[in-house]
Amino acid sequence: MDEFTKRLVHLHHCKGIGWKTIYHILKADPELKFLYDHRFDDLNPQKSSIKTALNDLHSYLIHEQIQQYILNDIRIITIFDDQYPLLLKETYQPPWVIYAKGDVSLLKKNNLLAVVGSRQYTDYGEQAINYILPRLIEGGIIIVSGLAKGIDTIAHHSAIRNNGHTIGVIAGGLYHIYPIANINLAEKMMKNHLIISEYPPHTKPERWQFPMRNRIISGISKGTFIIQAKSKSGSLITANCAVQEGREVFALPGSIFSPYSRGTNELIQLGAKLVNTPEDILEELIY
Repeated sequence: MDEFTKRLVHLHHCKGIGWKTIYHILKADPELKFLYDHRFDDLNPQKSSIKTALNDLHSYLIHEQIQQYILNDIRIITIFDDQYPLLLKETYQPPWVIYAKGDVSLLKKNNLLAVVGSRQYTDYGEQAINYILPRLIEGGIIIVSGLAKGIDTIAHHSAIRNNGHTIGVIAGGLYHIYPIANINLAEKMMKNHLIISEYPPHTKPERWQFPMRNRIISGISKGTFIIQAKSKSGSLITANCAVQEGREVFALPGSIFSPYSRGTNELIQLGAKLVNTPEDILEELIY
């Protein structure tokens, strides 16, 4: 790891330092040569926030943590690295740093598809995944999801079962997999697939991080497929991110009487492509 990367990652660990602050620091000091002279006076009017940021900036403990990541096979990928996903760079406020464990070459593949849906789902949603995903995987599609309960979990398992590849984008850090029920799945993915996060590995997941990570799920993907979603579902946030970035949005139609299909049916009304067969997705992403 070169000196610039070390400094950027250290800065990324400082509490109270957000995306915009890093942007302004890099604009003023592109090589971060003067990082450790920075006072953060323009960071926040609250003195406590400035003090916390300065303490972290001069913390040797953070340097030790970063060294431990390397020993634990956690890859650190900054927005300036070749391994950084090109599609993600095109999104609004792309992460400065990605922490990854597993096969990082998957991030450079062309045919990534986000597959997301409700934590609560019906047999119809699971049957649709088992019908559609095997053909997509056979066609070289890599499945991206959020490692959440429900549709996300089924999608990851489907990719693994059908000898495909899958990427999990999590809230919180790699040392705090959530939900706990998916720890075994995550460990399997860290060995043969990939788990990524924009948060340092020691970060515990917080509620606000879940909608934030949705922009990465759609951001690294050529398209987003919504399986089942209620109105105002988190999956619709992912779909909205995809629309804003000009990506393909696919939706599984469902019964007008099912609350779990209300969100997907609304997406179709708004212009998402209705998916009846795997070919409906393959013809947009590959053919």
